[in-house]
Amino acid sequence: MRAWVYLASAGVVAAGAAGFMLMHKAPQAALQDQWSMLDKYCSDCHNNDDLTAELSFQGRRPDNVLSDPAVWEKALHKLTIGAMPPNDQPQPPQELRASFVQALEGTLDAAAEAKPYAATTHVHRLNRAEYANAVRDLFGIEANLAEGLPSDGGDFGFDNIAEVLRTSPLLLERYLSVGLRVADMAVGNTNAVVGSTSYHVPFDTTQDHHLEGLPLGTRGGLAVRHNFPADGEYVFSARLVRGVEEGYHGVEGHDRPHEFLVLVDDQVVHTAEVGTKEDHETSVAEGFNIAGFAVDAKMTSARIPVTAGPHEVAFTWREQTSREQNAWEPGLRATLEIHNPSGMPRIEDGRVEGPYNVTGISDTPSRQKIFTCRPSAATEDQACAEKIVTAMAERAYRRPVDKDDVAPAMAFYDKARANGGDFDAGIHDAVARTLVSPWFLFRTEADSPDAPAGSAHRINDYELASRLSFFLWSSVPDDELLALAAKGKLHEASTLEAQVRRMVADQRSNALVENFVGQWLQLRNLDSRARPDLLMFPDFDGNLRDAFRIETEMLFGHVLREGRPVQELLTADYTFANERLARHYGIPGVYGSRFRKVDVTDPNRRGLFGHGSIESITAASSRTSPIIRGKYIVSTFWNNPPPAPPGNVPALETSAPKGRPSTVREMLELHRADPTCAACHKNIDPVGFALENFDVDGSWRETTREGLKIDSAGVLADGSIVEGPVQLREALLRNPSLFPNTVTQNMLIYALGRGLEPADMPVVRGIVRNAAKRDYSLMSIVLGIVDSYPFQMRTNGAAAGATATVAQTKE
Repeated sequence: MRAWVYLASAGVVAAGAAGFMLMHKAPQAALQDQWSMLDKYCSDCHNNDDLTAELSFQGRRPDNVLSDPAVWEKALHKLTIGAMPPNDQPQPPQELRASFVQALEGTLDAAAEAKPYAATTHVHRLNRAEYANAVRDLFGIEANLAEGLPSDGGDFGFDNIAEVLRTSPLLLERYLSVGLRVADMAVGNTNAVVGSTSYHVPFDTTQDHHLEGLPLGTRGGLAVRHNFPADGEYVFSARLVRGVEEGYHGVEGHDRPHEFLVLVDDQVVHTAEVGTKEDHETSVAEGFNIAGFAVDAKMTSARIPVTAGPHEVAFTWREQTSREQNAWEPGLRATLEIHNPSGMPRIEDGRVEGPYNVTGISDTPSRQKIFTCRPSAATEDQACAEKIVTAMAERAYRRPVDKDDVAPAMAFYDKARANGGDFDAGIHDAVARTLVSPWFLFRTEADSPDAPAGSAHRINDYELASRLSFFLWSSVPDDELLALAAKGKLHEASTLEAQVRRMVADQRSNALVENFVGQWLQLRNLDSRARPDLLMFPDFDGNLRDAFRIETEMLFGHVLREGRPVQELLTADYTFANERLARHYGIPGVYGSRFRKVDVTDPNRRGLFGHGSIESITAASSRTSPIIRGKYIVSTFWNNPPPAPPGNVPALETSAPKGRPSTVREMLELHRADPTCAACHKNIDPVGFALENFDVDGSWRETTREGLKIDSAGVLADGSIVEGPVQLREALLRNPSLFPNTVTQNMLIYALGRGLEPADMPVVRGIVRNAAKRDYSLMSIVLGIVDSYPFQMRTNGAAAGATATVAQTKE
């Protein structure tokens, strides 16, 4: 790795431009030679009279390309993917198109080499995921803190964009309450009032089999990591799934009862039989409400002693060796019969209540992180507190701190002591105050007092450590990164590459997989969008939906960590599956809830285009949608989103022929007979048609439910004829740099926390060229982003000699 992708001394852009000029004319001169292509093939539509797409090439010349780079970056992309000219218009010869693209690209890249671009960094608030991860890494606390904070919103497809991460009085109030909650969990609280925490199981989760994360020999239920605020007694309980009118499921009609279990750290602390003969008789004779009260009482434990800190708690059932046949089960999903009080009992939620009879606070992992010293006498309290707060602030603020930095937290410590609190109470309040400090909640970067306003300068090593850790971990830098920053070595090329590889190998990089992939591929929408009709798809349940997400995340993580080509996301002849997912895909020989790497022999199922996650979020509940799928694919993989549709588009079903069944394709053909509709549909529908063999739930089909044959053929924007997912994948990969370019653009947005400007596009191309030398490995793209000019530089926003900016002012 060599910094950086931009500079003439060693940059890829510079090398590319130099090679171009040795073998050809200078880029702008070559562009002049090819300029007639625009007049012949583009200006019939893009002129001052027609102004198609609000763009005219009249009056534009090679020597003024750089005055409007946004237009030419867009034109470059359209030409590269073959979207322009439209495939029903005369096309330039391939050699002419390639020469024009090369000359235009060279002109833009040469300008970027001469004047590199780095944006002015905005103050960057931590989003909810980053806040929770930072708390985890600072104090060892894993908790659902996001529920206590408002939604972050987002832009450019991601929720870590600095410009939209604003503050409000409501948000500051929430930070105060969440900070106090974290302090209770981190330090402990002997004065904690009795409270109750509920953990919910989604209704459509099938609980008939063992679930991943729960002890072997159990079925269904849920497992959670619960933070107990103090040593004391706690009550554990669970409630069964309730039907529409008939009360709890699983109370009536059993040959033998089901054994309910509560486990703490894999030790059974409570057990009860549900669905006994007495439960059945009570439900039948006295009604389900009376029976429900009795079942609730049985599923509620006595007070159980538990020490403070995090513990694994499970609410589940002991697995039975034989399966009852006492309920109609038309599919794999066990929650179809909402009117049936028989069948297996299923847990709806688990609850932890307490503490009662507090006896103290044990030495929890969080306390071990916080209490780096212990005063042996009252005279040592102040010095020890300052040592603890200083160490905590350096990690939380991600830089060295001085007395002014720790003074606000120490003031809270002093006030707690003055009010009669002990040493721990003072540290508790200091922790809470640290977590509402702007230095913790906001990522800030200093202007250079020696650089002129508007000029770029290298960020310091502490700022680089933060950029790196929030990119790869969505969290604060660890001790190793901060130690290298303190020595001034982190920015060194070999050190930086080694740290990137270390961080990607660390399990904390799962945050990159979950947050980047979850937003780029919209996996976060699975819960809301992947909702196939219950009666049409009786096998679809929450377990399968979760498996879809895990499969896609594991593929991305594998390609990244194993240094595989980024195109393998589309071509992988393997996937990651458990028994539930493998059964859905028709992959034999996979048993159990554990996900493992399995071979995919069906070429239609290979890569992301064959993943149920992609197919299910791009379908309606009762039918497929080539429009949604096509728009998703061209936007996500070709980076060529269509314009927004008009507001008065009729429902597709209104185009259905009367009196006979029809395919979705036939309805779309009738729908787009209107020329105003056809302009967009001709580019997105063929892509969706290519995936039409995948049903709403991601299963493969050859015919519709009515027995009509699926027609998956179509013509793409570049004129390619495709039929089915295999040929669609081949069309996308025909230009080997196209998909890597799309991934790089999205990942660079995510890494920088801002949208890309036209001046950033040469950096993207440079990263991709560099990755090409390494077989386009996804790891090389990550390394290229970290090594890039905009990642390591920022534009000065202050005049030379200025001592502080808003982001630098003291609290």
